[in-house]
Amino acid sequence: MTGEDRVKDCVQDVFVDIWTYRYKLNEAMVVKAYLLSSVRKRIARLHHREHIFSNIKNTDSLEFLFDFSIEDRLIADETTAKKVEQLNKSINKLSDRQKEAIYLRYHQGLTVDQVADVLNLNYQSTKNLLHRAILQLRRDFPISALFLLLNFSPN
Repeated sequence: MTGEDRVKDCVQDVFVDIWTYRYKLNEAMVVKAYLLSSVRKRIARLHHREHIFSNIKNTDSLEFLFDFSIEDRLIADETTAKKVEQLNKSINKLSDRQKEAIYLRYHQGLTVDQVADVLNLNYQSTKNLLHRAILQLRRDFPISALFLLLNFSPN
């Protein structure tokens, strides 16, 4: 079974759990944050159970692998493509935790509170994590190009 198949199974298991426990779920929850958090935790449990990462006790040390490929959605302009390529390189220099926070906040459109819930951090730690990531991106990349990341709408 490939890693992709395992992730698909985890997603399906989350939806089975939602159906099974539908009467116990809080109606006021933010669905997107709940789903992202549930899938993330399910994958971590799967890794732990399969002893793939035998030393991992929580999701903090799991590697966040995501290739920011927003260039598919942007105008096919050479200047923009070059900026996006440079931005991808800058983003991939960030720590896994910073990349995940940036992805959740700016690509998925979650609030800082929701990102904190997904990452199992408190609000201030999440703000600090995002702030340090943005500072690093500003050091590596001109501020005008950050506009692409921070104002990009995933829809």
